[in-house]
Parts: sequence; structure tokens; C-alpha cells
Amino acid sequence: MIADSDRSGFALNLKLTNIIQSLFRCPYFGAGRIPIETGGRVKAVIFDEVGLPTEVLKLAEVEIREMGDDDVLVRMLASPINPGDFLFIQDLYPEPKKPRFPRQIGGNYGAGIVEKAGKNTTLDRGALVFVTYYDTWSEYAVAPARWLIPLASGYPIQKAAQFMNLITGWDLLEESGVQPGQWLLLTAGNSSIATIVSQFAARRGVKVISVVRTARGDMDMAAFGVTQLIDLSKSGTNLGELIADLTHGLGTNAVIDCVGGALFGDLVRLLAMGGQAIVYGGYREDRFELHNFDLLMKGAAIRSYIYRYFFSPPRREDLSLLQRIAESAQPEEFRMPIGGTHGLDDFKRAITESFKRPEQGKRLFEMSHGYRSIGQ
Repeated sequence: MIADSDRSGFALNLKLTNIIQSLFRCPYFGAGRIPIETGGRVKAVIFDEVGLPTEVLKLAEVEIREMGDDDVLVRMLASPINPGDFLFIQDLYPEPKKPRFPRQIGGNYGAGIVEKAGKNTTLDRGALVFVTYYDTWSEYAVAPARWLIPLASGYPIQKAAQFMNLITGWDLLEESGVQPGQWLLLTAGNSSIATIVSQFAARRGVKVISVVRTARGDMDMAAFGVTQLIDLSKSGTNLGELIADLTHGLGTNAVIDCVGGALFGDLVRLLAMGGQAIVYGGYREDRFELHNFDLLMKGAAIRSYIYRYFFSPPRREDLSLLQRIAESAQPEEFRMPIGGTHGLDDFKRAITESFKRPEQGKRLFEMSHGYRSIGQ
């Protein structure tokens, strides 16, 4: 079970944690908190019906559900607001990723500190973990230990909260099959996952084309490993000519796309021989059109990517890979820009900005912990 503590350094060094607690009384490690118990009340962003997130979400107090022997109680520190969270709220995912009413808590990912662990688990109290489950837009969450990924002490919390995006970015690059010196094209180039992929790719000597709807003045794309930025808002932009010039007429070796629509069809036609396009999202409502020969005459392929822990939890044998991903993204120079952080009380603005203006950057909930026991 991947969530078991690995004392080789990937999991939290509890002794070090205790030292830091005593010296600094840092709220990261829970100084000054009221002891918690299942059955207490905590703040959470919930919904009682399927619908648009801007319409159905609300702030409420919920009871911490009872723990089983295989469960862990996590004090949430931060939780991202992802496009996938909105699909969950709109009930667009297949089973078993379905909301359960009443009072379904939003959020499917986040980072936090282990407060209690069931008797069948081996995670230490105080361990930093990534939660890849449900109910993370809450001050506390109960999750099966097998759905937790332990992270090293001191791992940056905003990166820990977005560890799903790091895994996704790593996987997308691997599945693209692109080799050093070849060309990789990314759509939604300003997005969190695209900037993660471009940084991983640049480290491997892959040349990256980043396509954006509108360039952001506050983002130096070269710092994210991008070789060439294509801004579709600029008049006269001819995507085919630009890509032909960059690749000397050979085309791109891979496309990683989360936009869809007519643009995706154009990009598939611009693939090199043996190239492939990977789909991991679909911002646009219109459909793309292709002829069989667009694929057949180039030996090209289209495939989809689903987050590797969407349907099943991490496995013990994944531990070394997850450690490698975490270590690759930990340095300060590996950038994961944030569009804003919000308390749960500010959920309306956080959700609206994320839902209607995703190009402004990833937003996170950062939790305060005003625990209230039953009867208070």
C-alpha cells in the first residue's frame, strides 16, 4: 500500500517534526490547535444537487465522518480548484466518481497533515500527505490510507497540494514518446499542467511549442522551458506556417491537448510522420473534424489520458516513481505559478474566478482550522 510510511526519507521524519514544533511552534505543523475527534464540526464547501459550481456550492459546517480501521484523518492545509472538480460537481464523470448526497463536499485533491490513523495503517501522526480522494475542500478529511501519498518533510505545500498535476504532467510527457531534439506542442500553454510538462520536457532536451489564446505579460514562458510561444490572439497568426518554419516542414512529433475543437483537428494534421496526439481535457464545445487519411498517411495516432489514480489508488511499486516526480519538482526553480489563494469563506470568488477565468492561473483553498466540537 503506497500510503505506508517509508522511513527512507520519502515520508515525514517525525522526530524532526517534533523538534521543529517545539522550536518554532509553526502552524504548518498544527501548533495551538484544539485536539480533534471524529464527529466534530468543521467548515467545508459542499453541494446538495448537481449543477454549475457557481450556482450550487455553499459554505457549511459538516461533521467529520467516522473513521474505519483503514482510514486516516487529515488536517487539510491546501486544496486546488481544478477543472475536474467542476466536472464532478456537474456529475459528468463515470462511476464510481459520483457525488453522494446530501452534503457532498467538493474537492478531490489536496495536501495535509495526518492527525489520526486507523489501526490497520502505518502512517505516523504529523506526516505530510497528498490526498487523491474526495472531500478535500474542508478543514479536515477522512480518507482510506491507500489513497494517500506521503511526501517528505518540508515539501512546498502549494506544490504538494498540486501533486496530481505533477503526476499528470510527468505521465503526459512519458506517453507522448517525444525524444530529445524533437518537437512537442502544448495547447493551453498558460495552464498549470502545460507549464509542468514544458519544464519536464526542457530538462530532457525536448523542444517545446506552447500555444496560448492570449499571452500573459506576467509569465516569462522561456523560464518554463518553452522554445517557441504562439499567441493566437495576434492578428495574422498562421499556425501551419509557423509550425512548418520551426520544424523545417517535418511537423511536430507530439501534441498534448486539453482544448479540443477545430484547433485540435488542425494540430493533428500538422503532426510529423509517426506522431501522436494525446487528449487530456476539452475546454471548447465545438468538435474537430478529421479524415481517416489525416492519420493513415502519416501513421499518426490519437489517444486519451486519464489521471493514473482516477479509478484505483496508488500501488506500493509506484513509490520510487512518485519520489522521483516529487524530487524533480521540489527545487525553487521549478515553477508552479498560482493565480490566487483563498480561505474557504472566500469560496464564491475563488470558484467564480477559476470557473470563468481559468487563464488567470490555478487557485488554491488554504485552510484555517477553527475546529468546533459537538455542543460548542
